[in-house]
This record gives sequence, C-alpha cells and structure tokens, in this order.
Amino acid sequence: MRGDGRLAELDLLRFVAALAVLAFHYLIAFASVWGDRPAELFPAVAPIAGLGILGVELFFVISGFVILMSAWGRGLGAFAWSRFVRLYPAYWISLAAVVALYGLTGAKALDPKLSPGEYLVNATMFQRLFKVMDASGVYWSLWAELRFYLLMAVLVIIGVTYGRVMIFGGLWLAAALGAELLGNEVLNEIVMPRYAPYFVAGMALYLVHKNRDAVLPWLYVAGGYVLAVHSALERVHGRIKLAGIKSMPVSDLSVIITITLVFAVMSLVALGAFRLRPSRTLAALGATTYPLYLFHSVVGVALIPLLAARMAPWAAALITSLAAVLLSYLVYALAERPIQRLLKPRRRPQTPPASAVNVEKAAVP
Repeated sequence: MRGDGRLAELDLLRFVAALAVLAFHYLIAFASVWGDRPAELFPAVAPIAGLGILGVELFFVISGFVILMSAWGRGLGAFAWSRFVRLYPAYWISLAAVVALYGLTGAKALDPKLSPGEYLVNATMFQRLFKVMDASGVYWSLWAELRFYLLMAVLVIIGVTYGRVMIFGGLWLAAALGAELLGNEVLNEIVMPRYAPYFVAGMALYLVHKNRDAVLPWLYVAGGYVLAVHSALERVHGRIKLAGIKSMPVSDLSVIITITLVFAVMSLVALGAFRLRPSRTLAALGATTYPLYLFHSVVGVALIPLLAARMAPWAAALITSLAAVLLSYLVYALAERPIQRLLKPRRRPQTPPASAVNVEKAAVP
C-alpha cells in the first residue's frame, strides 16, 4: 500500500487527450467549418490526427482511475456535490457561448438549430435522456460521464472497499459484454458496453496504484483492453462509413496501437513507473483541459472561416488552436475557478483523502 499524492502525470495526459480531440476536429472532422475536407488540406498529418477521435477514450480511462480515487472514503452527498461543482460551471459557460455564437453572429457551421426550450434542456446535461440534440457535438461524452457517476453513486452508497470495487467492476464488465451481444437499447444506455471497458480498466488501475501487490485487478485491465480494442475499431469504422476513408484515413492497426498505448501509459502511471514532479505549469494544463474540450468547437467555428480566407490552412489551424487554449485558460482562471471556490462548502462533515482533493479535477475532460 502506498500513499497517494498529486498525480501530475495525469494533468499532462488529460491535456494531451484534449489536444488529440482538438486535432481530430480541426484537421479531420470540421469539413463544414473549412468548406473543404480537412484531411485533404492536411494530408501529411491526417492519419495521425484521425486517431485523435480516441482522445475521449483516454479521458474515460483517467476518469475511472480518479473518480474511484476521489470517491474512496466519501459519503454520497460529498461525492455528488463534488461532481456537480466540477462539471456544471464550465459547462454552463460553454453552453452560453454556443447560444451567443449562433444567436448573435452569422455562423452556420455545426449549428444545432435548437429552440430556446431545447437549449434549456441542454442546461441540465441530461438532454440525451429526453431525446434532445446536444447543443455542441462534444457534449456526447458528458452523458457517458454522468451515467458513470450514477453507477459510482450506487457503489458509494454501499461503501467503497477493495472487494466491493472488484465485484462492481466484474459485474459491470459482464453486463457490458452481455449488452453488446444482446443489442438491447435500454441495457446499452445503462451499462454503456462501448465505454464500460475504459471506466472499469481505470478503476482497476487505481486499485493497482493503491496496492502494488494486487493481482486480480490486472484481469479487469486485460479484459477491458480486449473489449476496448473492439469498441475503438467499431467507433472508427462508424466514422469511416459516415465520412469516407479519404476524410478519415485511419487504419485498423493504428487504432489498435493507439488503444495499446493508452492502456500501457495508464498502467505505468498505476505502477508509479511514469511520474512527473507537480508544477504550476502541469497544474495549469490540467485545469485548462475541461474548458478546452468544451470551448474548442466554438472557437473553431468562429475563427477558422475568417482566418482560412486570409492565410494558409496550417497558419489558420495553429492560430485557432492557440486561441482555444488561451481562451480556455482564461475561462478556468477568471470564471470556473472562482465559481468552484464559491460553491465548495467551507465545512465538510468528513475530511476526504488527500488524493480526492488533489486529483478529482482530472476526472473529466
């Protein structure tokens, strides 16, 4: 057993994952924003940028790791409130930015064309439950995160222990496999067969991180890896079917290598073989990640058409990316962090583990 400190390496990995998603959108997916196939504008990096679609999968593994860490020793109320404070302030600000973008400018690309009532439903973050379209394409992953938190809440109510986490993870993996085979829509919504392997593997890796002598959690990591490869291939194949191989020039081998790297790096983190010294720079990168994930689409829609008409695509993409990172940091520093400080209770009924305070921000994009 070892003590938990701030895992600065997770700050870096989260930022890398966010940049991967940004690269996928800016250099592969945003055809309507560029007015052309981005893969043809950036042919040299398109096969790599296309793999950025799997950045969210890295987020899910990290989420499984740190949400279990932050839930350990907490009651339901503290756990639920910490998740609310973490998720909603930046989300509401990003939703307001989406409304302003399409309501106050002439932007058309990626416009969800929602009514005021549908935007209000989006404010709950449960819009998919009510069959309402996401106001921004990146919001889909937050619905997966919310369902993970609801499942974790059950575990928190029961009480988080090593044995209960093992039972929980085993049942979830079995249910995910069954849902994948049965194809039942309701069961799929609950157990998320395409994303459960990442969450469960992340939880298992936290158990390894907490107790290096643990062996059984590696079975869940291995099982999660096998299912994750299948899930990742299916997701990439779906994108290729939708957009065509010219717009998504990604091979099966590169997908398998990417998922292997995700699991390998997270395994090194769990074993303590990949450690970085905490620093203000890494903390800032980690703090910027969630706003960057939420805001990069808005920045891309607003800036890329303007810049692309005046400069080379590479310059437009680079400037837009830097602007997205800068805006995201400002959103964190000037809005998200002050709101979170205001919402956090000054007195807690129980003191959470140091690890929960230090790394709970790594739980979401």
